[in-house]
This record gives sequence, structure tokens and C-alpha cells, in this order.
Amino acid sequence: MTARRLFATVFVSLVSVVTATAWAEAAPTIIVELSNLRNDTGRVGCTLYNNEKGFPGEPKLALQEQWCKIDKLASTCTFAPVPAATYAVACFHDEDGDGALKTGMFGIPKEGTVVSNEAKGFMGAPKYKDSKWDYDGRGTVLHLHMAY
Repeated sequence: MTARRLFATVFVSLVSVVTATAWAEAAPTIIVELSNLRNDTGRVGCTLYNNEKGFPGEPKLALQEQWCKIDKLASTCTFAPVPAATYAVACFHDEDGDGALKTGMFGIPKEGTVVSNEAKGFMGAPKYKDSKWDYDGRGTVLHLHMAY
């Protein structure tokens, strides 16, 4: 191998490593894999909160919001970039595609919902303090089951 070819090979390898490292540091992700959806109708809305303000029912106060497709009773939402911090996720199955969670008497959801840690509310929505977790900024996958 000539010196020129060896230099080119080492250079390309070094650039690939540096680029991959920079991308991992610049765009860490939180991936939310949702299962147990009752049908493939509509879409899934997922929100990422970094404090209790608005959690879980006010998506406009969320840090990030995603609308995700449903396929084979499952959906995947990705949040990026996400720096290390404390977060909570709230998701719902928007079966009619209107962008709002349908509720019945006493505010009980008619469409599927789930929050991180699969926390449950008592006489109301789940609390941020029960749903939050510490994210180290290195990327993570949450596996959540939609409840109806």
C-alpha cells in the first residue's frame, strides 16, 4: 500500500469516527416505542415535558411534540435533540385524528393514553413526579403499553 493510499484510508476512517461521535453528542434521542394499540386508525400524539407545567394534558407547554403513524397496532415516536435532564413523556391514541384527546364523564379518556413509567393517576391524570425519569443524554428507548 502506498503512503498516499494509507493516508487516505486513515483520514477517511478518522473523519467517520469524528462525524459519528459529533452526531451522537449533538443529537441524542429519546425513542418511545408504543404497543397494545387497539387498532391502526388515526395517529399517536407524544409529548416530552421537562417540568410539571402542563403535564400531561397541555401539549403546547411540552418541550417537544410528535405525531406518529400507527402500523400493526404499534407506533414509534422520536424526540431529538434531547440534552441530559429530567423528563416525562405523555402519549395518546388519536383515533379520530382531530388532535385532541376525547374524554367522557368526569374527564375519563375515551381514547388510549400512557405516560412514562406507565404511571397511573388517582382521581385524575398521572402526576409528573410519578412519570419523570433522569435521562443521561446518551439516547434511550422507552417501551410503553397503551391503555384504554
